[in-house]
Amino acid sequence: MTPSDSDVALMLRVRDGDADAFRELVERHQRAVINTIHRAIGDAWEAEDLAQRVFLQVYRSAKRYQPTAKFTTWLFTITRNTILNEHRRRSRHAAESLEALQDPADPESTGWQAPDTTSPDPAQEVIESELKKKIMEAVQELPEAQRTAVILCRYEGLSYEEIAQVLRCSVSATKSLLHRARLTLKEKLRGYYQ
Repeated sequence: MTPSDSDVALMLRVRDGDADAFRELVERHQRAVINTIHRAIGDAWEAEDLAQRVFLQVYRSAKRYQPTAKFTTWLFTITRNTILNEHRRRSRHAAESLEALQDPADPESTGWQAPDTTSPDPAQEVIESELKKKIMEAVQELPEAQRTAVILCRYEGLSYEEIAQVLRCSVSATKSLLHRARLTLKEKLRGYYQ
């Protein structure tokens, strides 16, 4: 049984009211959902809260679940819709900046982390960390469909067909979105590559 098949089997058990099956699905997929949301909105704390909403929606939708696609495709569709709703909410209600709420004495609140003393080259670690930050910022600036396609392809390993299902578009449109996203990212990050 492939992981996809076992996910479907678990979801069918959830549909029948099996709380242990739901717990196992959450344990299997929560990290991927949190990471996807974090990459899309750039806020780790909010990503965890939104991931809880995603799984709440999975649970609420369990009675209507039909295994017409891979479970992860269905899950990432719910995740995408949750992200879109969050973007709409943020655009309607200008939220107070988190930076204003952070304690400057708390290194974690500023995103600063103590250097890794086991690293062979601390300077290289700083460069790589900065590059990752710039990549994340550039991905977040992409149009929504491109951003979702990149996150699902690059970070979650979904196929073009699965991404097309999540985005509700054709495979060729998905490939086009990814191509345009790559060109945009290449342009935005040109100064970071030699």
